[in-house]
Amino acid sequence: MSEKETEIPKKDPAKSNNYSADSIQVLEGLEAVRKRPAMYIGDIGVKGLHHLVYEVVDNSIDEALVGYCNLINVTINADNSITVLDDGRGIPVEMHEKEGKSALEVVMTVLHAGGKFDKDSYKVSGGLHGVGVSCVNALSAHLTAKVFRNGHIYQQEYQIGQPLYDIKQIGTSEKTGTEVTFRPDTTIFSSIEYKFDILASRLRELAFLNKGITLTIKDLREKDDTGEYIYEEFYSEEGLKEFVEFLDANREKLIDDTISISTDKGETPVEIALQYNTSFTENIHSYVNNINTHEGGTHLTGFRRGLTRTLKKYADETGMLTKLKFDVSGDDFREGLTAIVSVKVQEPQFEGQTKTKLGNSEVSIAVDQAVSSMVSNYLEENPKDAKTIVQKVILAATARHAARKARELVQRKNFLSGAGLPGKLADCSSKDPTKSEVFLVEGDSAGGTAKQGRDRMFQAIMPLRGKILNVEKAMQHKIYENEEIKNIFTALGVSIGTEEDSKALNMVKLRYHKIVIMTDADVDGSHIATLIMTFFFRYMKDLIEKGYLYIATPPLYLVKRNRNEIYCWSEEERIAALEKIGQNANIQRYKGLGEMNAEQLWDTTMNPEQRTLRQITIDNAAEADRIFSMLMGDEVAPRRDFIERHAKYANIDV
Repeated sequence: MSEKETEIPKKDPAKSNNYSADSIQVLEGLEAVRKRPAMYIGDIGVKGLHHLVYEVVDNSIDEALVGYCNLINVTINADNSITVLDDGRGIPVEMHEKEGKSALEVVMTVLHAGGKFDKDSYKVSGGLHGVGVSCVNALSAHLTAKVFRNGHIYQQEYQIGQPLYDIKQIGTSEKTGTEVTFRPDTTIFSSIEYKFDILASRLRELAFLNKGITLTIKDLREKDDTGEYIYEEFYSEEGLKEFVEFLDANREKLIDDTISISTDKGETPVEIALQYNTSFTENIHSYVNNINTHEGGTHLTGFRRGLTRTLKKYADETGMLTKLKFDVSGDDFREGLTAIVSVKVQEPQFEGQTKTKLGNSEVSIAVDQAVSSMVSNYLEENPKDAKTIVQKVILAATARHAARKARELVQRKNFLSGAGLPGKLADCSSKDPTKSEVFLVEGDSAGGTAKQGRDRMFQAIMPLRGKILNVEKAMQHKIYENEEIKNIFTALGVSIGTEEDSKALNMVKLRYHKIVIMTDADVDGSHIATLIMTFFFRYMKDLIEKGYLYIATPPLYLVKRNRNEIYCWSEEERIAALEKIGQNANIQRYKGLGEMNAEQLWDTTMNPEQRTLRQITIDNAAEADRIFSMLMGDEVAPRRDFIERHAKYANIDV
């Protein structure tokens, strides 16, 4: 960087005195939301767009939590607007004395307004963690609220958060409830196309977390093979018990029963369900007031402590650990465990980077007592299953002991200087992780092309040999002994495992903030990409949550006629290209990265100015866990059904 670029501009004395009271900008009403939308809904991409729906649904769920709502319908309309209808009491429409306008208008236009702050109306509220329907209104080009209440139908419409008219009666009705229809503002969101699967996944989750409530979703943009609009309905009679069984559908059970409890400990309702399977992964998902607390918190701490203490006490008393030459740890008691912990807290205190970590200390004790009581009773009443679980714990402890030795061999290489880097890694010149990226490339041929085409300043290339180990089916020590996986650890500069947590990831020496999976655009390439993603999800999830993992998108076709060349990433683009430059045009189908020369690979897939990288995110951890276990597990039928169902939406079988 030249001196001119780093030069600090001199202050203009005439301008420096202009900073006065008039310089302080006050954002009125919902202006703050429109000015800084990401502060309120996370981002203005896919995640934030779908969050708008969750906020409206949360209001309906709050009604359900206090027993006034049994049905919630979500509709994706043809124009990508959303309608949420419930059969609750209906938002109050009477005049709000303090605000001088209807209660409906207050709820829709004032931040932090609503009945959930009054404990007589709502004891607990999922929406407390959110930003409220007023933010949805602020970020919508148009919103219509209809209230069915007191034998009448009331309506008010809004444009970018501003009411178009006072609330009015538009008819009569004996039913009660609220209907909200909103269309996201295209000047705020990069795209307003809703994904049916993302919304359906959240509604399914809410059905499990709130048993006895029916949630439906209909997509008026698409019809199925029978000519009906795409539709799904979710209802759970047994709640978390069914949730665990749904998540473990593609895994082999270790014991037949799903252990569950629903109890009130003080003022904290606690629900827990767990099941042991033959896998080697731990899958615990925790919720507070229906919010997925993926950073954990006191409820998760209480669960782990209670489970470990209770199981260890039983194992000690039965003498099953006497021959073991090393101690068992908390990790060992959770290997092959799928569990859901859900608590309802009146005044949740959230902390952590994304405000999804529960801080209430009293909840830890409540969950500890609940899981201890549940597991103790089960072990006493089912001695055969109890023995099977403890044997699984002993196997896990033995494997962990072996894994630690294998892991230490990996980490020892990391502590060396340059000599510790894998021989096949073509590193970049930059030592700044925030500016550096590494491409995990399938095979030496594609790796060679990528090395020639890259920008050596900030792009590193790590060729991988064939298909890496399927970590979904492998024990820990086999994973750390695998050559390709060892090379990934070493190349990235991360280490794994501490005395407290054998799976904790240390990213202090992470060498790249963009880790890009780049594989061929065929079925084999897709399988390899899925294997790599499974490895990151199970053993380096923190990297995904930090936003460091990406997938490259090489083109599928080159359509060429004379000097006209058009790269195409989909069948639709190929057809459009032929229409543009003529049907005698030559079509080249790229099945492998090695079929492109270095310049083509740079232009289409690696050049930051032109490429498209797909960032890997975890919107729903429980659903991601289920899909990975289904894609990479032993059960063939569910995987085949999934691929067939999604084949038309993608060029890959992921």
